[in-house]
Amino acid sequence: MTSAAPDVIGHRAVVADAGARTRRREPQAPGVRAARLSTGWLGVVPLLAFAAVVLGLPVAAMAAGSITTTDDAGVASITAANFAASFDGPYLESLLGSVRLSVLTAFVATVVSLPIAYAVVTSRLRGLRDAVLSASGVIANFGGVPLAFAFVATLGNAGVLTGFFGLADRGWSLYNFWGLSLVYLYFLVPLMVLTLTPALDGLKPQWREAARNSRATGFQYWRHVAFPVLLPTLLSGFVLLFGSAFSAYATAAAMVGSSIPLVTVKIASALTGDVLVGQANIALALGMDMIIVAALVMGAQLLLQRRTSAWLS
Repeated sequence: MTSAAPDVIGHRAVVADAGARTRRREPQAPGVRAARLSTGWLGVVPLLAFAAVVLGLPVAAMAAGSITTTDDAGVASITAANFAASFDGPYLESLLGSVRLSVLTAFVATVVSLPIAYAVVTSRLRGLRDAVLSASGVIANFGGVPLAFAFVATLGNAGVLTGFFGLADRGWSLYNFWGLSLVYLYFLVPLMVLTLTPALDGLKPQWREAARNSRATGFQYWRHVAFPVLLPTLLSGFVLLFGSAFSAYATAAAMVGSSIPLVTVKIASALTGDVLVGQANIALALGMDMIIVAALVMGAQLLLQRRTSAWLS
């Protein structure tokens, strides 16, 4: 053992010296690095061009219109009155109404989806798991007028289940805040199940075994190990659901119209002049308010996803 030690040390020294010589290689010329960098950007150019046309131009036009007003003579001028109006009166009420609806539905969907996703992940029936995930992917993208019609036909005033169970006599109404919340949960819960499933798959079995070897109960394992690891994913999913509910329009417009104050419905009414004429610029200011909220939501989601990937890597 003693005679072999110098050979081992010498071999490690040779390997370290070779690695050092490799690291001391002359760097590439700046022109070569710049050429490779510019060539690499060519593959992103179509995507950037598409994003600039589809997203950049509408946002730029919206931003310009939100700070512009036109007098009776047709002369345009820059003003902040549109943004001031968007935070006052019925416009502010619609903005707060969308926030309340989005926060409530996102929170309920997050709480309900966690046990469903856990049951899917721990199920020994592979076919059942695939069926639930496939159905969740389809239902999460089912919305708009078809979803509104399905709920009206089922739970509306003359719906099948409403008449069968006599819900109308018990004060049930689909066309209020709680009814609309139920409709939103229909597509938010499957979306959250799809979001939580990979995170639950990332919980390593060694963590549970270590907790069991330390005589920790199941509640202690979830409280001190699993839940802290899943918390960034839960918050990220909540933010994602909030953004989905906040930006939804067609379902609410087809089912409740303007009876419930929502910012998306209010923007459509202002643009078309259903209530007041000449409110298009205020509608653009409301749209910019939504973009600011969406930007904050996306920023928070990116930060939470980075922390989630760091835990589950």
